[in-house]
Amino acid sequence: MKIRLAWRLARLVLHLVQGLATCALVFPWAGDALRERLIQRWSARLLGICRVRLERVPGEDSLAHALIVANHISWLDIFVINAVHPCRFVAKAEIRAWPVVGWLVAQAGTVFIARGNRRDLRHIFKGLVEALGQRRRVAFFPEGTTASQGTVLPFHANLFEAAVDAAVPVQPVALAYVDAFGAWHPAVDYTGETTFVDSIVRIMKGEPIVARLACLAPIPAAGAHRRELAQAAHDAIAGALGQGATSGDQITR
Repeated sequence: MKIRLAWRLARLVLHLVQGLATCALVFPWAGDALRERLIQRWSARLLGICRVRLERVPGEDSLAHALIVANHISWLDIFVINAVHPCRFVAKAEIRAWPVVGWLVAQAGTVFIARGNRRDLRHIFKGLVEALGQRRRVAFFPEGTTASQGTVLPFHANLFEAAVDAAVPVQPVALAYVDAFGAWHPAVDYTGETTFVDSIVRIMKGEPIVARLACLAPIPAAGAHRRELAQAAHDAIAGALGQGATSGDQITR
């Protein structure tokens, strides 16, 4: 068991080194299309090393131009979504401090936001509207933190305004990680006192994981209010995960 774990961790380290080299040597001169292909391929291989099998739930197609919002469970979420269709992510500032992976996702175009920093929020909001106006795909986790499997926390509505200003649809994405029997996978939760390293070891030691990704029906944003969009996206994701709709008190500013 220890030998297997050591081998899996060694493969992960080598893959991270490859990612570092790609970001340092290729990304500075690569165009957007090449960067996206490399991100998608690297993310898919990372999932394979972690023994995560990606399963697309039948439903809507993944839009090439939209504001993508998803429930947040694990550090794996970014790579699951990028393996389907690379996005420019907005993520909490704590992710930047993750060893190696934080630097890699930064080089892939992730924008980090500090909690409670309104000046930072306004600056990032302008960047999101600009990126969406350039027909780029932008994604964020409106819960603002990770939640336990099957739980969808209240959504923060502020960044939904970017979709309104850019007149692009919001596409909710529901994520779930299950075991071979279809139950929530116990190794994936990234809450409480769990550290990034703890999470990696638990995933590498645990049974193989099936990452289920469901692209849900796009929500038109033109003329809508950010709180309405946040509520609709929250209810769509909660419904896809079997929670049902919630009242408007689940949506914050």
